[in-house]
Amino acid sequence: MFNFRAMVRVLAQQEVEFAIVGGLAGVMQGAPLHTQDLDVLYSLEAPNPSRLLSAVLELDAFFSDDPRRIRPNLSHMESRGHKLLATRYGRLDCLATIEEGTTFEDVIDQLDWMELDGIPVRVLSLPRLIKVKEKLFRPKDQLALLQLQATLEERQKKD
Repeated sequence: MFNFRAMVRVLAQQEVEFAIVGGLAGVMQGAPLHTQDLDVLYSLEAPNPSRLLSAVLELDAFFSDDPRRIRPNLSHMESRGHKLLATRYGRLDCLATIEEGTTFEDVIDQLDWMELDGIPVRVLSLPRLIKVKEKLFRPKDQLALLQLQATLEERQKKD
């Protein structure tokens, strides 16, 4: 069962520096999207990888693409690769970078503070999320891009 709220709560309790960047970012920005995972971009600056490791271990996480159910360790969290995890609350994709090496610190000024169940969280801005999706070519990303662009157009009409 996908429970992104529980995952965000654990990340916040462990004081992880992260931003919601995937389909859920679009949902939180008002786009009518469906998603079954939580994509987070996290800071690689110490002690953040250690905090993230504590959070994912609390979530009983293991690598979703490996049948051996390998649990992440600190060296995984310190690496720049994507960590695609299964947790007791659903899929959690921990991204050290997006696009071609864009880090958390690179987009810090393109994040919006929002509240989720009383927890302040950073969310990739709608214009920046559109730029990310424009570089992806999977059919689901192209469909999401149309919804994100339409949401931005509607928002601009209201302003």
